[in-house]
Amino acid sequence: MKADFMTFNLSQILSTTMVLFAIIDILGAIPVVIELRRKAGHIESEKASLVAAGLMILFLFLGESLLKVIGLDVESFAIAGSFVIFFIAMEMVLGLTIFKEEAPETVSIVPLAFPLIAGAGTMTTLLSLKTEYHTQNILVGILLNMLFVYFVLKNTNRLEKLFGKTGLNILRKAFGVILLAIAIKLFRNNTGL
Repeated sequence: MKADFMTFNLSQILSTTMVLFAIIDILGAIPVVIELRRKAGHIESEKASLVAAGLMILFLFLGESLLKVIGLDVESFAIAGSFVIFFIAMEMVLGLTIFKEEAPETVSIVPLAFPLIAGAGTMTTLLSLKTEYHTQNILVGILLNMLFVYFVLKNTNRLEKLFGKTGLNILRKAFGVILLAIAIKLFRNNTGL
């Protein structure tokens, strides 16, 4: 897989972009972003997007080494990741709140860049994707998503008016179903079931 490093694959780029798009769920997070902006007065969209991209790229390259230090293999992490993705998908589809996070005062980095955009689910997904796809295709997926995240952060109020609460809810549920299928695929591929 790593021998043909510079071979870009459109199918893999689309897959990783869609998976990350569903996991990051920036459209579903618009109400949270609006609330954070209301509390803080201002969100630095550029800083939040760059920090999140940096964290994701760093984890893509160093995550496997970090796992080795604590004695885990990528397949085990991918299986654990499939469970995290499964529960995030269940939140999206059923409207549950399984993962609870508090919002401190400094919102552009914490909790916006981390953990809202580049959180545990995203990091787990990156390592899981690495077992399936070439690194350069995942990088393109990360960058495309961060461009979209930046666009959404810059235009949150307009997008909320455009989609409305019902439209955002439909998007969230649709991507939740996609995530459920991805979680099952990751689990099957890494367990051999």
